[in-house]
Amino acid sequence: MVMPTSPLAFAVRRRDPELVGPAAPTPGDTKRLSDIDDQDTLRAHVSFALVYRGRVPVLEDGDVAPGGPVGVIRRALGEALVHYYPLAGRLREVEGRKLVVDCTGEGVLFVEADADVRLAELERGAGLRPPFPCMDQLLFDVEGSSGVLDCPLMLIQVTRLLCGGLVLTLRLNHTICDAIGLAQFLNAVGELARGLPMPSITPSWSRELLEARSPATPSFTHREFDVLPPHGPPPPLPAGDMVMRTFTFGAAHIATIKKHLPPPLRDAATTFDALTAFLWRARATALETAPGEDALLVFIANFRGFPELSLPEGYYGNACVPVTALANAAALRHGSIGDAVALVRQAKAAVTPGYVRSTLDALVLRGRPCLALQNNMFVVSDNRHAGFYRVDFGWGEPVYGGPADTIFGVGFLVAVKDRNGQDAVAVPIVLPWPAMERFAAAVGKLCMA
Repeated sequence: MVMPTSPLAFAVRRRDPELVGPAAPTPGDTKRLSDIDDQDTLRAHVSFALVYRGRVPVLEDGDVAPGGPVGVIRRALGEALVHYYPLAGRLREVEGRKLVVDCTGEGVLFVEADADVRLAELERGAGLRPPFPCMDQLLFDVEGSSGVLDCPLMLIQVTRLLCGGLVLTLRLNHTICDAIGLAQFLNAVGELARGLPMPSITPSWSRELLEARSPATPSFTHREFDVLPPHGPPPPLPAGDMVMRTFTFGAAHIATIKKHLPPPLRDAATTFDALTAFLWRARATALETAPGEDALLVFIANFRGFPELSLPEGYYGNACVPVTALANAAALRHGSIGDAVALVRQAKAAVTPGYVRSTLDALVLRGRPCLALQNNMFVVSDNRHAGFYRVDFGWGEPVYGGPADTIFGVGFLVAVKDRNGQDAVAVPIVLPWPAMERFAAAVGKLCMA
């Protein structure tokens, strides 16, 4: 159970869900997903939220958009699905559990709603960070929509607030695209909503570029898949009620972490390096991981930048692989932050085109397994550069754009603004209540340093 941190409650009135399909005829072909797409880890739905202040939708030419904000988004969604028509299809399995999408044009689910709450109340009650109050109402689970096969690939709910603000929430079948691919699609919807004739980025399917070799020959250990058998049950959660909190780190916090690094490492370490190392150590300490155990850090590495893999600019499939850093729990907890940063950087350096190819091969050889999630594993996904903060439907950029929730063992890095309007990083974390108190204390010491 994840316990809310805010008592704020409000009513949401929803219209009946509808299917929004492509606004023009599209091909009715069948497309294979890549061997990254159809791993068990991604055979699930992930939720995102974009929160907007109240403004009148304005087109690129300065005219006011007809139909109000919900009508603008609905229309633009149909137009975008002409270009991204596989998203309007349905998944099925073929031989060897391979996933394909039948491009049926049936559409994505769309829900229009109104909530009797103002954005200022949300901001006071939850800080416009996960966990959002009444999330089950802001993103209603439409019956029959949550399966992986033969279900809509996306569920979108647009909720108007009393002040004219807007909350757009969506649930995505993760096999069809990653956060970068989703943000690319949403930015295309935004461009069409603002009156542009075409998306600025031409989408590319190109999933055949990420197929395992024949024969599959992994050349790395890929220990992130090692503990559980393929399709095995997840391990039990630690005892105690779970609570979610989002912690925000500004430039001063990152500088505080870096000042404890030796000079060469201080100059080389990125925000990701420093913050991820801090979170890893703080979590292992908060969970009181036994000294004899290993503490695993798995982060999700984007590989779009490798020219050897030939992914086109508009590729919107999953283009990330997990990579593991490993430390003895006692050494991690009692060693220096510099040691943890060095391990993060060493793992990052291991992600090469050869590592990506090895991951593809390992996934196919092992039956497309799930990450071996366990209590001593911490998975970090960096969403800061995905592009959610740029999604503009005609009334400006969101005040929050990123994952709407998380689960125990997974943390997201989300680009936000702090109270002073400066760039910051929000990190939603789920821990048992006593461990959360210890984790929050570690963050508090960082803030006071």
